[in-house]
Amino acid sequence: MLKGVRQRADRTAHILAVVRDRVPLLPRVTDQLLRVNLLDNGTRIAAQVFLCAVPALFVFSAFAPASVRNELTASLRTELGIGGRPISQVQQVLQASDNDTREAFGAVGTVVTLLSATACSRALQRVCERAWRLPRSGFRVSAWRWLVWLLVWLVVLVGQGSLRNAFGIGPVLGLPLAALVSVALWWWTQHLLLGGRVPWRPLLPGALLCTASVLLLSWAARLYMPRALDRSLLQFGPYGAVFTTLSWLIVLGAAVTGSIALGYVLATEEPVRRLLARLGLPWWHRTERRDPE
Repeated sequence: MLKGVRQRADRTAHILAVVRDRVPLLPRVTDQLLRVNLLDNGTRIAAQVFLCAVPALFVFSAFAPASVRNELTASLRTELGIGGRPISQVQQVLQASDNDTREAFGAVGTVVTLLSATACSRALQRVCERAWRLPRSGFRVSAWRWLVWLLVWLVVLVGQGSLRNAFGIGPVLGLPLAALVSVALWWWTQHLLLGGRVPWRPLLPGALLCTASVLLLSWAARLYMPRALDRSLLQFGPYGAVFTTLSWLIVLGAAVTGSIALGYVLATEEPVRRLLARLGLPWWHRTERRDPE
């Protein structure tokens, strides 16, 4: 019996060695995904978006003109593919009277809501720092970056509907344009939240991976979310829509976390480094160090 156990163990070790030899990045990828706590951080980002960023979006729409609200509704429809009853409920919230919404939140509540929404920035910054083996930034260095990131993303979200349609030209040009803007945005996001401690060039693989995963999930959401939301609303009412939306956000948060983490792995591979070196910028030299857990 003991001999059989040893043979199975040796066979398993041999298979793992063959896989490791044929897929040389696999050990690094596995270690990196474990390091960034893929599911934990993906869930944390999703929770912060749902609990903090969504209320901030409603506050933002309360102070925005009607044209901006219409653009925001179109962007949500484009990104999630939702329609019918779910989108009508979103429109009802976004198109509510300015005075009603402002009175509901109040001046202090509005400020607190917007500041609380920076929790999304903080969660994403933590992912970037863990992926790139950097210690946490100080509050004075990072505070203004959290708010700037939030405001820029709100503006980009409002314009997604028009961007996907290339401002009236059509989706044939809109998709490449949206992809280009997304790469630039994720590239800038990493550089901003890391406080400039990593140069631009090594962050490009992560930006490309984030763009690919977000666009793929956006396309999948247009196929899955409408039916899922209708079914959950029918079975569980508003709570069903909450659970469905939160589940999709968790998948999105995990995809972004994994893309940033794998971006580090690719950027530190020698073939990718040589490829990026053709951009003519000095490479990033430093000794890897583990940040405190």
